[in-house]
Amino acid sequence: MSTLTVASDPQDAAAVEAVESHHTHLAGELAGRVSMLLDAAVRDPGAADGVRTGLVAFCDRELLPHAAAEESVLYPAAHGTTEARLLVDGMLAEHRRIEALVGALRAAPTPVHAAVEAKALQVLFEEHLRKENTLVLPLLAASPDVSLAGLLEGMHDLLGGHEQAGGGEGPEGAGRAEGGEEPERSGGCGGGCACGGPDGGEAPELDVREVPHALRHATVFGALGAVPAGRAMVLVAPHDPLPLLAQIEDRDPGVFSVEYLERGPQAWRLRLTRR
Repeated sequence: MSTLTVASDPQDAAAVEAVESHHTHLAGELAGRVSMLLDAAVRDPGAADGVRTGLVAFCDRELLPHAAAEESVLYPAAHGTTEARLLVDGMLAEHRRIEALVGALRAAPTPVHAAVEAKALQVLFEEHLRKENTLVLPLLAASPDVSLAGLLEGMHDLLGGHEQAGGGEGPEGAGRAEGGEEPERSGGCGGGCACGGPDGGEAPELDVREVPHALRHATVFGALGAVPAGRAMVLVAPHDPLPLLAQIEDRDPGVFSVEYLERGPQAWRLRLTRR
């Protein structure tokens, strides 16, 4: 989701990179949670309310504070330039629409209505971040009259802090957990039924093969955040996702058990069960 940015100094360049990294985290986690809600609305409407509640909580905790921080810090500086004034007005209008979609998601009367509002939110938010990455941030970073690094100092809602170090994926088909050991591969029912948990419901499936590489891990983390205790999801990856499994264990030690259902060569399917 990044673009080439010419910054007025190295600190501003680093600030742009930090904001874009946080944007990737937000977009990926939102995509993962929306995918789980869409799946639940179709396969398991009884579980959709819990997934929707988690998605709304994520919006309240991260998306909306991020938008508020932009309005208090970034947008006033950009609005002061002639070339960005109309752009910022449009970005502010999109914030109001994002807030309205979160409200509609919160109040949706059925799982299908919630899924529709959630998908609309995802599409708008991703386009909004694209404009920030390609238009707003480059303009501020290139301006000799604006210290982007100074504006963003201490602004955790803009710079993030939830991302794990080394969050990008390793080379396809490569990598092991630290120490050279493969992550645990146990749990589930022990067969290939892809059960969702003790009640035997079908587990939702997240296929990340078409997800942009930069967003894959954050998308999986978002989806896993929507899996309740005792339930599972099936991950479909284009390679053996050992670096990702190591990150999952590092973020949530002992929380997820992993069982391989298919080992390539076109796809790797794994059931991840929350203990």
